[in-house]
Amino acid sequence: MAGPFFDTEETRLPEAREEELLRRLPSFIETALQEAPGWARHLASIGDARIATRADLARLPLLRKSDLPALQAADPPFGGLVADRPIARIMVSPGPVLEPQRSGDDPWRMARALFAAGFRPGEIIHNAFAYHLTPAGFMLDEPARALGCTVIPAGVGNTEQQAETIIRTKPAGYVGTPDYLKALLDRVGEMQGAPCSITKALVSGGALLPSMRADYAARGVAVLQCYATAELGLIAYETGTDGGMIVNEGIILEIVRPGTGEPVPDGEIGEVVVTNFDETYPLIRFATGDLSAILPGRSPCGRTGTRIKGWMGRADQSTKVKGLFVHPLHVTEIGKRHPELGRLRLVVRRAGDQDEMLLQAESHANDEPLRGRLAETLNAVTRLKGTVELVAPGSLPDDGKLIADERDYA
Repeated sequence: MAGPFFDTEETRLPEAREEELLRRLPSFIETALQEAPGWARHLASIGDARIATRADLARLPLLRKSDLPALQAADPPFGGLVADRPIARIMVSPGPVLEPQRSGDDPWRMARALFAAGFRPGEIIHNAFAYHLTPAGFMLDEPARALGCTVIPAGVGNTEQQAETIIRTKPAGYVGTPDYLKALLDRVGEMQGAPCSITKALVSGGALLPSMRADYAARGVAVLQCYATAELGLIAYETGTDGGMIVNEGIILEIVRPGTGEPVPDGEIGEVVVTNFDETYPLIRFATGDLSAILPGRSPCGRTGTRIKGWMGRADQSTKVKGLFVHPLHVTEIGKRHPELGRLRLVVRRAGDQDEMLLQAESHANDEPLRGRLAETLNAVTRLKGTVELVAPGSLPDDGKLIADERDYA
């Protein structure tokens, strides 16, 4: 680590980066086939074919996160997709999906994003991502310590105690969801009557809206965001506020037409698909379900990696609310528990600086007890609170949409 860059890989010629990735691709796939029986089953159709170009790669079938629960149930614990190598932890993400933590100082390769956001050795970081069963807390904890930072493992909730800890320890940085940073800054300000010590933040797990970024900047907090998943680790990260994210080193990223594995032209919105070159948990054409697009040109920061627009929604209508995924299956489950209802639609909006959910339900009845029962079911199924609106039968569009995300992602 020297100067403004994490390492020299960030500034190498794009042609050199592409040449190295494609050179590594055949042996990586061969190792996955030999060491992980789940990959041998998934890619059985390729036989002895040598996969050495992007065109070769594009002919391989996608593996979707939604496939993982069934694969893991049939071949526990990881569906045969993990090689017989050391595993540090086993965690759980929604699905439920078991997630292996590889060994090493930075198993999710997140330190690069922290460095780009301004974090440096010796600083204290307040980590407000969840640590209990879910990977998010460890995904930022491990790389922060590898970078030489001291981590406060705050986790989720108990804002009062977190604010007290911030006042006593005076961390320079924050990692967590975009929304929760405001709650902490507000509470610290109320308690000590002075601005918070936090001056930099790396956020993920929710939308960083332009209004939020501007509000944080006015408070003296520089906020950048990164895009990562529990399976793949860091996919892309911001280095400034120019609207783009740099694709992480050491992965092949494709943008494909949703519902297919066919790559789309640069600039066209499609689904993010990643090959990760991780020999412990190899993922080959892993379809994230997230939408994005390739941006033209290079970043003004000097890094030469491919740029994407960042997270632009879900190909399958799923979305994140306060850091948690909400899926169409959740809406379907609510309907099963209330068969007296007609069509349902979950609307996600922004109210001030908070996400809010509104469940619209077609019903012949229109009474407060029913709204109360539906609100309880919504909370039980999604683990999030929301309001309920009962509407006349036949009034919701018959367009197949179960979730309508009306937030402005700019």
